[in-house]
Amino acid sequence: MNITSRITSAVFSACITNKDDLPKDDLPIIALVGRSNVGKSSLINSLTGRKELARTSSMPGKTLTMNFYCINDAFYLVDLPGYGFAKASKATRNKIQAMMDDFFNYCSNLKGVVQIVDIRHKPSPLDIQMHNWLKEQHLNGFVVLTKSDKLSNQQNIKMRSQILKEIRGTYTMAYSSKTLVGRDE
Repeated sequence: MNITSRITSAVFSACITNKDDLPKDDLPIIALVGRSNVGKSSLINSLTGRKELARTSSMPGKTLTMNFYCINDAFYLVDLPGYGFAKASKATRNKIQAMMDDFFNYCSNLKGVVQIVDIRHKPSPLDIQMHNWLKEQHLNGFVVLTKSDKLSNQQNIKMRSQILKEIRGTYTMAYSSKTLVGRDE
């Protein structure tokens, strides 16, 4: 997989809720994880140049399934449900947790995980827990700090520095789905 190539095609591939429906082909999979409403779907839309490929909402917790997008017929980007959304019922939270456990346990083509963090806020305890778990699992990945357009350059530098104090040992980059800052990177 050549990750430096441009995205020329992006297709919604599958909406999955259990391990039995994971893709059977050998295409590599890159997962996006992050809190609810952090901008995972918006990131997919801006990277692919398709405004409505991944469904977005201003209301947290809308993604309740694992949504697979086939990119350039070469790999999948997977929009995973956000973590930390407390308004869902306990049954829904348990179902999502089981689905996520199955994904990470049975997704044999998982090649990397991109953790999405809102640059406007310090990482939550769940962000730090996820980051540490990803490192413990030896999963390739990095952190994308979304919504950078909502801060000045000075505020971006300050917040990135604060975030790096809590999320250590991982490459981070600032990104804006609106201005496309960080898209080429």
